Amino acid sequence: MRRFSLVLVGAAIGAGAATVASQTHLLSSTAAVAASAETYRQLSLFGDVFEKVRTDYVEKPDEGKLIEAAVNGMLASLDPHSSYMDRKSFRDMQVQTSGQFGGLGIEVTMEEGLIKVVTPIDETPAAKAGIMANDVIVQIEDDQVQGLTLNQAVDKMRGPVNTPVRLKIQRAGREAFEVTLTRDVIRIRPVRSRVEGDVGFLRVTQFNEQTFEGLRTQVDKLTTDIGADKLKGFVIDLRNNPGGLLDQAIMVSDAFLDRGEIVSTRGRNSEENQRFNAKSGDLTKGKPLVVLINGGSASASEIVAGALQDHKRALVMGTRSFGKGSVQTVIPLGPNGAVRLTTARYYTPAGRSIQAKGIDPDQEVLQDIPDELKGKDETKGEAGLRGHLKNGEEKGGSSAYVPPDPTKDKQLIAALEHLRGTRKGAANTTPPPEGAGGQDSSKPAVPN
Repeated sequence: MRRFSLVLVGAAIGAGAATVASQTHLLSSTAAVAASAETYRQLSLFGDVFEKVRTDYVEKPDEGKLIEAAVNGMLASLDPHSSYMDRKSFRDMQVQTSGQFGGLGIEVTMEEGLIKVVTPIDETPAAKAGIMANDVIVQIEDDQVQGLTLNQAVDKMRGPVNTPVRLKIQRAGREAFEVTLTRDVIRIRPVRSRVEGDVGFLRVTQFNEQTFEGLRTQVDKLTTDIGADKLKGFVIDLRNNPGGLLDQAIMVSDAFLDRGEIVSTRGRNSEENQRFNAKSGDLTKGKPLVVLINGGSASASEIVAGALQDHKRALVMGTRSFGKGSVQTVIPLGPNGAVRLTTARYYTPAGRSIQAKGIDPDQEVLQDIPDELKGKDETKGEAGLRGHLKNGEEKGGSSAYVPPDPTKDKQLIAALEHLRGTRKGAANTTPPPEGAGGQDSSKPAVPN
């Protein structure tokens, strides 16, 4: 519907412009024709270069790849987030945003060229077959995993539901063994939770189509497990969350707000600017909130943190976020994949653009960085990306380190102390600004 509406708006704008042009001096019309002629001259130049490469290059080139490279170059020249996706990349993106696919139910990562299991997902074929964390997958069907990329290995394990796949597993303390699993519908859990005494902890890892429903389920579960009368509040952990779908960021923000603007988007044409407002109803019934962010919190994560911060609904703790303040629209190209195009900037309820600036926490809390990671724990941030959209005075990235051991997680500890009313400040924090309201850093895991 939105695509159709945009086409109608575009047609209306085009008709209006034509009418205005016809009523002005001939010079305006001549200038438009000249600009069009220059554009076609440049396109003719591209055609000439393409033909020379196609006919005279030392080896016969793949013409399809030449055109795809040209398209990629054009989009890459705009900003770091606009890009072309071929059919496979487009399908992969759809799988990621849908949050479900045919697979085995294991999160894997690559270490030293080996595919290692991070964790089996509960109630999936992998979990039922006894696959364990730290297992190493050495063979998929008859193909050795050594030499494959992580994406290639994941592609081999994914497939149609109810089809078998044979894995060879290497596990510490025993000989390698084979196991045959039957693929099933796997649903990525973008929201995980746990009880932290009298506080509910919510870890949001990404914003896909399942995020809001997952959040609602986990809030209800934590409230029941702890007891509404004993529950002191919730910690919403958005650290190292790279973002995702705009509508899910809006729904998650709305889950904790009763009224007011959540976010606005402003594009090239003012007619396409949009504002999104909260509806009545707070899932937590007004319980105190702390939002944790760091240098790996980007895009949709920043929308949520910014909305809750501006409305003084939550205290934001951690380190400055990534600073990705732009919106990308995915435009399908039929059988040729899709274009991901930056179409707008977004603004927090207070009118702040966080593009290349990020969200500054109300209270900065720094982690103790292991010696081997010092100097390697900080992200470049949006401001460090080549070709990023400019935004006045910019700020760089911040630390994205999260200790794997929760007992050493100073940001989490500070959040729990705040909600319990026991926090009195610490040497490695900065006080909140006047008027402020009250995944780990290892290699990314890929579910399959």
